[in-house]
Amino acid sequence: MQNQAFIIAREGFKFIFISLALTLMTLAFGFSFLAFLFLGLTLFIISFFRNPNRTPPTVEKAILSPADGKICQIEDVYEPKFLNEKRKRVSIFMSVFNCHVNRFPFEGKVLEMKYHPGKFHIASVDKASELNEQHAYFIEDQAEKKYVLVQIAGWVARRIVSYVQPGTTLQAGQRFGIIQFGSRVDFYLPLSVHLHVKVGDRVKAGLSVLGTSL
Repeated sequence: MQNQAFIIAREGFKFIFISLALTLMTLAFGFSFLAFLFLGLTLFIISFFRNPNRTPPTVEKAILSPADGKICQIEDVYEPKFLNEKRKRVSIFMSVFNCHVNRFPFEGKVLEMKYHPGKFHIASVDKASELNEQHAYFIEDQAEKKYVLVQIAGWVARRIVSYVQPGTTLQAGQRFGIIQFGSRVDFYLPLSVHLHVKVGDRVKAGLSVLGTSL
């Protein structure tokens, strides 16, 4: 697993370099207005790829949010990728203004992973869960309860990056991937989980408690 100690996710370095170079070039040629625009773009990219250190809360049996963003859906649905059974799906929409580094929801292990190429519909709509490009993770907690996490690319997002592989063990709040430029995460939980959130709530990866395992 990659070391992600930088305060900026390494996936953003090339975008920051290009934008900063354009800022300096336009400034050197006297195009002050363009330089100002490129400087704003550089600051936006730095903000997008921010990778803050976070200390997860010590709540017994807590299931933490895997993503920053807004809860856009909570519903009981059939999980078709690994479990083939009904689960409680919590969907988190990440706008371009959210931190896009994803974090593990509890201490546990990655059992299996599946990548599915697809389309790039707006991530907040229903069909994104079925049709968009996505990377699914079959995971378990320390009690060997099974969950499914799905990173879904959106209309703007065009690349999903994973830092883990099957067999990787992670701590609660540890980084496991990033989705570039606007996206969504679907989290399939056991029906017995007691949720602490509702649609419309804003959450932070590795900090907000989505629910507790019963």
